[in-house]
Amino acid sequence: MSIVDFESLKSEITKQYPGLSRQLQDIARFTLDSPQEMALDTVATAAAKAGVQPSAMVRFAQALGFGGFSEMQQIFRDQLVQRSSSYRDRIERLRQEHAKDSPSAVLREFVNESIANLNHLGDHITVKTLEDAINVIAGADRIHVLAQRRAFPVACYLTYALSQMELPVSLMDGVGGMVRDQALGIREGDVLIAVSFRNYSPDVIALAAECKKRGVAVIVITDSTVSPLQRYATVAFDLGDHGDQPFRSLVEPMCLAQSLVVSIGYHLAKTSAKKPVSAARKVASKVPPKSASKRRSS
Repeated sequence: MSIVDFESLKSEITKQYPGLSRQLQDIARFTLDSPQEMALDTVATAAAKAGVQPSAMVRFAQALGFGGFSEMQQIFRDQLVQRSSSYRDRIERLRQEHAKDSPSAVLREFVNESIANLNHLGDHITVKTLEDAINVIAGADRIHVLAQRRAFPVACYLTYALSQMELPVSLMDGVGGMVRDQALGIREGDVLIAVSFRNYSPDVIALAAECKKRGVAVIVITDSTVSPLQRYATVAFDLGDHGDQPFRSLVEPMCLAQSLVVSIGYHLAKTSAKKPVSAARKVASKVPPKSASKRRSS
């Protein structure tokens, strides 16, 4: 079997997801969003949490090439052993210990959820994914940033921060319903950074698909390996689908965005330092400006 670890399992689920039945797609999302439950629960308990029958969990495992649920579960158990202690257990205890209807309890809940999400981000994003994204963005002729609704602040920050480094960047804000008109300016050699979480923006998905069709690189920031944006991605960041939370925190994507910006700055500084000064530039540096020549001749 080609599935030997959690990363290869995610890859296989992503590959098969479009062809799965609606019920098996629901199970796929549950397995990716709740790896700890998949590792520790019985098939009956996991099925109940996913809202399906145990037999459906077995069919899902078999669809991925496993002999049964237990064989698939071992992948999740191996992953759990490799990871550090879960912050979500601590959060659940805090929820039980404190009333939820006070402002301080709401703040505490958001803070602890954010801590858990950030730790998940640190464990989840690979160095290779970061490096691939940095190389694509830093090497692009122009950067176009697209996000809508709750993901829009991430796009605004990326556009602002990249412009501060004097990189050619455009925010596709869609003012006046003109997001598709703004997309006409995207050319081969450019890059599109597309940010969207469930429920996904149809315009973001459509424009990511159009860019891939036109040979434009697409950097995706989304919430799952089975996000519809994944199939159009040159490089994809999946931050996890926190569907159990009433409000999606922007702490994770903002932290990722800041990390990308700073890393791109380091990358550009290193590459510019390594570039040799061209012979033409050396000659040009020795020629005095015209105004200075005129002053001397006068």
